Amino acid sequence: MRKVAGIDLGGTMIKMGIVDEKDGIIDKIEFETKLDLGFEGVVKRMVEMLEELITRNAVEISAVGIGSPGSIDHENGVIRFSPNFPGWENVPLKAEFERLSSFQVFVENDANSAVLGEKWFGAGKNKEHIVLLTLGTGIGGGVISHNILIKGHDGIGAELGHTVVEPNGPLCGCGNYGCLEAIASGSAMVRFANEGRRKFPNSKIFQLEKDRGVLGAKEIFDAFRENDPLATRIIERFIDAMSTAIANFIHIFNPQIVILGGGISRGSDVFFDELKKRVEMKVMPSFVSTYELVVSPLLNDAGILGASAVALEALK
Repeated sequence: MRKVAGIDLGGTMIKMGIVDEKDGIIDKIEFETKLDLGFEGVVKRMVEMLEELITRNAVEISAVGIGSPGSIDHENGVIRFSPNFPGWENVPLKAEFERLSSFQVFVENDANSAVLGEKWFGAGKNKEHIVLLTLGTGIGGGVISHNILIKGHDGIGAELGHTVVEPNGPLCGCGNYGCLEAIASGSAMVRFANEGRRKFPNSKIFQLEKDRGVLGAKEIFDAFRENDPLATRIIERFIDAMSTAIANFIHIFNPQIVILGGGISRGSDVFFDELKKRVEMKVMPSFVSTYELVVSPLLNDAGILGASAVALEALK
């Protein structure tokens, strides 16, 4: 069976693994990105760490797949722009990695990588029609139809997090108003919590923030479990926005499966059952029972497996 390397390139940390196409991850490492090294320095460090990982496992790999956030020219392996990497505009990631190593390299947007990872290793295995939503600080999306990754004319399509679910809703980081990301992402939920601070000063959310020294989606989910009024408002809005978006995607793509991934999906016990009910209420009768709605099983390995799937898909 072929073995490839998968690299999940993040602004803070890089996750890297050697992956067997049948058995999954053989070995993996995680290390700081160290953006202060500059583009060339970061790539050099990635190559060195990969060579160390390969030596440690005494294996040969067929290719390297890299998943990166941002707008990616996947044909040429160029990061056009990514907010996670200040100053990295139109940087030739593929060319630089191949210049420093003997490996064939394939680069893809991290959300597209994630849906390929589900197809090869996760909930999308043996499925030809898949919609994936990655729920984290922002919201990404990936779509496979008839076993083909949908990228659009310029390769930047399937920006599912920027479908509008609340016309004239909150301002999104993209500049539009009412996007799914502006309402249901981790950063949006934290913003809503802070906006409610004056009206709900004694919210359990802020007690947890004080105890833990951090305010994130986890604190909001934990407060919701204790029937906190502010947390309930935030989660209700989250479920309403998510169910509207997912119903839209079901109508547009007619997927066999809709998969929820990313860090926020780990709190799915809080929202999943109600989300499932509302999606079913919002889809046309002819679409009921045509799809599954599930949480990704890949968890912390999703990035590595997704990136490796980019290479495996390219080698088919």
